[in-house]
Amino acid sequence: MTPENHQAVLLTEKSAGILRLTLNRPGQRNALSGKLIDELIAQLGAAEQDNAVRVVVIAAMGTAFCAGHDLTEMIALTRPQRQQLLGRCSEMMMALQRIPQPVIAQVQGVATAAGCQLVASCDLAVASSHARFATPGVDIGLFCSTPAVALSRSVPTKQALRMLFTGAPVDARWAQQIGLVSDVVEEVDLESATAALAEQIASKSAACMGSGKQAFYRQQGLSLDQAYADAAAEMITNLDSAPAKEGIAAFLEKRKPVWPDC
Repeated sequence: MTPENHQAVLLTEKSAGILRLTLNRPGQRNALSGKLIDELIAQLGAAEQDNAVRVVVIAAMGTAFCAGHDLTEMIALTRPQRQQLLGRCSEMMMALQRIPQPVIAQVQGVATAAGCQLVASCDLAVASSHARFATPGVDIGLFCSTPAVALSRSVPTKQALRMLFTGAPVDARWAQQIGLVSDVVEEVDLESATAALAEQIASKSAACMGSGKQAFYRQQGLSLDQAYADAAAEMITNLDSAPAKEGIAAFLEKRKPVWPDC
């Protein structure tokens, strides 16, 4: 019997508006099995409908953050099954940006292939100074085409292609320089730094954060003039919202806002 048959592959914890989802396959370096992908989809879908969740943190047990797809599982699948698995994985990656809550990756170790894709798909990423990132598919003759989708939308083209063409790992500081991660901290500070960032975001208006996140990703797919038009319409709608009215009043009255959606 494998550990996956008798223990949860995803641990969940919710406290003070922060939902913490922890990958729990340390013996497999938290590789994305079909079961783990399905669990993540379910939890993200539930969070999307839960007004009590204001921020989501993706963390992992063990020394590795995520080693990508579970190749042992994948090679045993038929072609239609592989297509279904990759489709579900893409659905999960897109859900990270679709849900209104900001999603933060807490990266303590290596994040490779689809694990690197997972980091790139999160809104923010706090990495330990010991973390490493790679898209090493070329080393086994399997180009990281699906990880490339998220990677190419997070970092400049030539840096993304350098990672994809060489498969070589990059360190956390380099990953921060190219925009793959937002923060790098010492390993001992990783959990507290991630928690502090999550708490700071959770203290803002959830409605403002949710509509703003969705508008941000929406305008990325538009031409410059369309992006400005869409953003202006979003701001006009935002100005009429209860959080904006409270926030502006608090600013003018020199007091701390009391968000109506808290």
